[in-house]
Amino acid sequence: MPLIVTIVVLTILRFFEIGPVADLSWWWIAGLFGVTLVWFEFGEKMLGLDKKRAHDEMEKIRQERIKKNFK
Repeated sequence: MPLIVTIVVLTILRFFEIGPVADLSWWWIAGLFGVTLVWFEFGEKMLGLDKKRAHDEMEKIRQERIKKNFK
């Protein structure tokens, strides 16, 4: 998520030519976009972070359901 925020901020700053980012090449921003794409497509899956996040959400729902039924 921090990579996405960084890309958006850099794109806005570069588009409006604000500060030192005005001289930054668009290739740097495109490169960050590529790194982010690779991370979300391959990195998270290889490390199992996508499944862990889904498992944690299901566990939270399960715990809420248990609390609700036993009150």
